[in-house]
Amino acid sequence: MKFIVKLFPEIIVKSKPVRKKFTQQLRDNLRKLLLPLDPDLVIVRDWDRITLETRSTDPSVLKRFTVVLCQTPGIAHVIEVLEYPLVDVHDIYEKTREVLGDSLKGRTFAVRCKRVGSHDFSSGEVERYVGGGLNQHVESAGVDLRNPDVTVRIEVRNAVVYIVKRRIEGLGGYPMGTVDAVMSLISGGFDSTVSSYMTMKRGIRTHFCFFNLGGREHEVGVKEVALYLWLKYGASHRVKFVSVPFEDVVAEILKNVENSQMGVVLKRMMLRAGAEVAAQLEVPALVTGEAVSQVSSQTLQNLSVIDQVTDTLVLRPLITMDKLDIIKIAAQIGTEEFAANMPEYCGVISVKPTTKAKPERVAAQEAKFDFAVLERAIAAAEFINIDQLADEDRTVAEVEMLPIPLPGSVVLDVRHPDEIDRLPLKLVSGEVQAIPFYELHRRFAELDSARTYLLYCEKGVMSRLHASHLVEQGFNNVKVYRPS
Repeated sequence: MKFIVKLFPEIIVKSKPVRKKFTQQLRDNLRKLLLPLDPDLVIVRDWDRITLETRSTDPSVLKRFTVVLCQTPGIAHVIEVLEYPLVDVHDIYEKTREVLGDSLKGRTFAVRCKRVGSHDFSSGEVERYVGGGLNQHVESAGVDLRNPDVTVRIEVRNAVVYIVKRRIEGLGGYPMGTVDAVMSLISGGFDSTVSSYMTMKRGIRTHFCFFNLGGREHEVGVKEVALYLWLKYGASHRVKFVSVPFEDVVAEILKNVENSQMGVVLKRMMLRAGAEVAAQLEVPALVTGEAVSQVSSQTLQNLSVIDQVTDTLVLRPLITMDKLDIIKIAAQIGTEEFAANMPEYCGVISVKPTTKAKPERVAAQEAKFDFAVLERAIAAAEFINIDQLADEDRTVAEVEMLPIPLPGSVVLDVRHPDEIDRLPLKLVSGEVQAIPFYELHRRFAELDSARTYLLYCEKGVMSRLHASHLVEQGFNNVKVYRPS
């Protein structure tokens, strides 16, 4: 099976050296992501495409290929093709009818041909000959060149013919690793997860910084969503998850800052800390999920005052977006349920928050703040490789991992429903129950305590993280199912 990866159009129009760099990076990213699925995979980089050839016929492996390809930044679309030696135009028709004839029954169609090289026929002649033959010999609904139900795509490249079985839309953007890194200030809600996704889609290596305002449950939830985003869109490059303990900072604000100014002061403290954390990782920019006037601290006047505390560039991908549009993107990328079920801790609630912060007034309030508290919080920040989150938490609660389900046990598939639909878990014997990880802690107490439950996810990271937390909570009937 061959997959032809088409580059994002913005890559194609770049200068030759830049285009070469971006294409090489995309090839390297795909090699890292796909070789674990097929060690014998052949990856060839051409000027305007990357060709992947696998000998695997396992449907589950091929399905995982397509999942990775449609979630990897830098790809406009992918075509799954069958390759044949070029004989003549009639042979192209016969091969096309053999491959796609059944899919045209009862449907309108059009034939489109792209051609590279020197031939004694034109692309238009291929389209007319193949289209005419299919129209005569296939029980279709006829040719429709304007709005067909099916577009039959053929590529002739020198002495080779490619017949496109299907086209898969890609993520777009730039290959991960071609743009400078950023530090996303993530809370786990709709806005910060979508803004993180948007920087990752653009090919920006995105680290995560979480300000813990006073709750382990919230921290666990944010780790989950950060891990989910990284595994889905950025796993070709390792990043850091940074947790900054901000409980004492919040306490200091509550004690010393005027009520109406607390929200702005808290955001300024977060930017100061975020800039320090970013500097330690040599990251030149911060990312937030703020949108104009969505809440009181996000008026233009307040944002201007907040930004004055740092020279670090602050990116706001959502700045002009409506909340409903943000929620729609969260649903598309699979973080909507995370955000809706995310435990929250509101440490600073102003009764009448200011929408027109004045620099001199804020400065007067901050003069009452003990900045040693902020310095201690930054010094106590924990830097964790994001792919080690589960291992880090297993040092707290050890969880047994099993390659084969125990008799009478239940395998709980904790993946996102979209992942389950794409790659359903099938066991030779045994019971499988789907409970998304964002509902697991709420629903686990309702399960039969006399049975053993084995948590499963594709990479074994999320399952180990959740199993560890359940064991911490006193559930001793939890293990991890990790098939070899």
